[in-house]
Order: sequence, then C-alpha cells, then structure tokens
Amino acid sequence: MFYDQKIWIGDADGEKVSILPKMANRHGLIAGATGTGKTITLKVLAESFSDAGVPVFLADVKGDLSGMCRPGVDSEDMRSRIQRFGLADCGFRYQAYPSVFWDVYGQMGIPVRTTVSEMGPLLLAKLLGLNATQSDILTVVFKIADDENLLLIDTKDLKSMLQYVAENNAAYSAQYGNIAKASINAILRGVVALESKGGEQFFGEPALNIADWFATEGGKGNINILDCRSLMNDPSLYSTFLLWMLSELFETLPEIGDPAKPRMVFFFDEAHLLFKGISKVLLEKIEQVVKLIRSKGVGVYFITQNPRDIPDDVLAQLGNKIQHALRAYTPAEEKAVKAAAQSFRANPAFDTKQVLMELGTGEALVSVLDEKGIPSVVQRCRILPPQSMMGAISDEEKKKEYLANNLYLRYKEMYDRDSAFEFLARQNERLALEREKQQQEEAAAKEAEKQRIAEEKAAAKAAEKAAKAAEREQAKKEKAIKSSIKSVGNSVMGTVGREVGKSLGGSVGGSFGKRLGGNLGASLGRSILGTFLKG
Repeated sequence: MFYDQKIWIGDADGEKVSILPKMANRHGLIAGATGTGKTITLKVLAESFSDAGVPVFLADVKGDLSGMCRPGVDSEDMRSRIQRFGLADCGFRYQAYPSVFWDVYGQMGIPVRTTVSEMGPLLLAKLLGLNATQSDILTVVFKIADDENLLLIDTKDLKSMLQYVAENNAAYSAQYGNIAKASINAILRGVVALESKGGEQFFGEPALNIADWFATEGGKGNINILDCRSLMNDPSLYSTFLLWMLSELFETLPEIGDPAKPRMVFFFDEAHLLFKGISKVLLEKIEQVVKLIRSKGVGVYFITQNPRDIPDDVLAQLGNKIQHALRAYTPAEEKAVKAAAQSFRANPAFDTKQVLMELGTGEALVSVLDEKGIPSVVQRCRILPPQSMMGAISDEEKKKEYLANNLYLRYKEMYDRDSAFEFLARQNERLALEREKQQQEEAAAKEAEKQRIAEEKAAAKAAEKAAKAAEREQAKKEKAIKSSIKSVGNSVMGTVGREVGKSLGGSVGGSFGKRLGGNLGASLGRSILGTFLKG
C-alpha cells in the first residue's frame, strides 16, 4: 500500500520496508518458486503504485489478477494479517482499483493491436522465428517499403510486399544487396504460420495508443491488465508482444530525467520467456531499453522463478529486488540459490542463502535502493496483504467491465485503410491491363503482318498468273501470226512454184518440161520462197 509517501512492501521485525517513489523507475525483480507468493507481491506493488497516482501495466498469465477491480473480502485470516502489520492505523481498507482489461485477441478485453511497421523487423523476426539471413532480408524489405512510401499495417500488406520484392529482386539487389527468393519464401511461410495462430487479429488498426495507458481515475493510476491466457499458448508470441509494448513506451515517451515518481510501471510476468532463444541483436536492444527507459519515467519489474533466468547485464539494472523462496533439490539448483543469495547486500543478522531456502509463503528477502541509489542491506520481510479481491472475477463480470469502458468503443472495430496491399493490388491490376493491352496490340500487329504477307502472296500469285496468261496469250498470238504467215506463204509459194515450174518447163520443153513444171518446178519454187520468207 502507499503509506508515508512510499511504496510499502512488507514488514521486517516491525520495520516498514518500502520503495522510494523516486527510485521506483530504477526497475525491479520479483522472483521465487511456484506457490511462494509472487502474485500477491505483484498485486500489493500494483495497488501501491496506483494509490500513488502511477498507472500500471500487468500481464495476467494465469487469469488471477482480474479481482483487482473488486474490493477485498474480509476473513479471519485477513483480520489477523491486518492486526499483525498494524494496517488499520495506516489507512488500510478493502477497495477496488480502476482496472482496464485488454486482450490481444479481443475476447476477454479491449482489443490490442499494432501495425507491422510499428512492430518493426527486429521483433517481427523473433516472432516469425527467422534466422540471421532471413532477418536481414526482412529488414531490407521494410527499408524498401519505407523508401517507396508503402504502409505495412497488417499481414496481407507484409505478404504483398514480400511477393513484390521477390518478383523484382533483380532490380532491388543492385541497390539493397542480394535478395534470395528462397529466404523471401521462408519469411512468407512464417507469416502464414503466424496468421494460423490468429496473427491477423492483432496486426491492424486502430493500433494501440500508448497514451491510453496513462489515465488516472479519482487520483489513482489505472491498472491496465492484459489477459494473456490465450496468448500464453504461444510463448514466443507472448514475449514478443510484451516486448513491443515496452519498446513503444521507450520510443514514444520523452526524456524527463529522474522524476519524483514513475510516469508508469510495467510488470513483465514470466520474464524468462523474453530471453529464451533470443538473438544477440535483440538482447542488446532489450538491454538498451532497460538502461534508458528509466529516464523516461518508466519502471520495469521482471517476474520470474529464478534470477538466473535474467541475463546478467539486465539483472544488474534491477535495483529493487524481492526474492521469494527458492528450492534446492539438485546441484544445479543449489548453485542457483547460492548465486541469488550473493546478489544481495549481506545482512550480518542471518545467512542469506539459508534463509532463502527457509522462507515460507508470503515471505521474501527484500533489498531496495536508498535515496542515494545504493542497495539496502537485505531484509527478511512478510509481504503485506492486498486491499483488492484475491483471485479472479468471472469472465461474465470481466466482460461487463471492459464493455462499459469508453476505450472499448474506440478499439472494438478494426478498419482497413489504403496501404501496401491495396497499392500493389492496383499496380498489379494496372500492369495486367497494360500487359493485356500490349498483348492485344502485339496480336493485332501480328495479324496485320500476317494479312499483309497473305495479301502480298496473293498479289504476287495473281501477278504471276496474269503474267503466265499474258505469255500464253502472246504465244497464242505469235502462233496465230506464224500460222497465218505460213498459210499465206504456202499459198504464194504454190502459185509462184507453179508459175516457176511452167516457166522452167517451157524452157526445157517437151513432156519432161510439163512434169518438171507440175512437180519439181513447184517444189523448187516453194523451197526458194520458203527460205526467203524465213529469212
């Protein structure tokens, strides 16, 4: 609870153990084995920040945080705890907290969406399970989309863009480097697999406006609860989506230095999933965000079973630590307990490692930052009880809560504005029409050429036929002329021959002359004339 202007966590032998609000954005860790009380600690911290007017984000992986919108229920155990901590004198009261329920799938809360562009290639590569080469090519595809002013909003935009780049990879390779179609196809398969998990539901618009998380109600910060029960079916999807939310905070908020209290506190449950199988590039990005986001007024609290789940460079940034019990049944677990104990500033009053294994449910080892930012000596604390209802409300009650929220009206309906898919579809349609027109023109040109050739052949054939007919006619005429000449010549030669024969016969005289004139003379005369006429 928020008491004496501090985030009160628990009691250590009558001493109140609290986080100073101005140190709350130095991040924190809530760790411990299953069943040791991490969820109660989470609720107590969230309520305290809300009481301080600080909005909170919670990932509800088990569905047991929804009771925060209802006041706590009195019981003998609660009365005992209230008396033990002296809470009645500190303003403790059962109360509900302003809670806003969200759900990536829009089933148990206000829909949470982002766009493909806002997710970015680095996180999307993690979500799709891409290797280093495929991740680089995805980054190139995003760069091409930016250079050509193509909006990547939903998965169909991304698929269209990938197909477009694959079809034109030769043209783009000269400027952006080799773009293998095989890698593009691998990315496409990843997108299709993501869609089969419901990915098309959370890539779209209206995208989440992070500013909606910063609302307060009656002086209390809103507690934004993301229902992750369905999202946890795909741990990679869960961790990537929460990391995107954290990145959005980092990229959206301006620098404010060290504020008197956080602008917002972000609780990242099942934090070990965030770092599982992560690439070096993405790990460096997370480390950068954790280091720098505190200057933007955001405190990040990782919740996990064992501190070793958190990389050392990230763990070093977590100044406020709440460590519930750890168990050591194997040598590896023994080593982990020892490492967790050594991460605290030692308390001479007890053996940290031994106490860590003896802690009961609701107890924790706590170390917080003092006013100078120095970790306090570790203390054994009993964690306070929450003021809101323990456990969960029914799904029907939750539905009534989020349907009544004005934000639901803003986000419930998805819309699809003009983006890469529509632009490329129009371009493909235009290109298809141009190709069809070109094909028609080429076909018409071929038909015209075919017709021209046919006409030329027909004309040549007709001309050849006419020429042959003319030749035949000419030959016929020449034959007729020759025949006429021959006929006339024969007639003339016959007449002349007879006359020559008579003349010759008369010259020779007697009966021989007659015969010569009738036969030999005529023949001789025709021969002479025929030779003359031929010449």
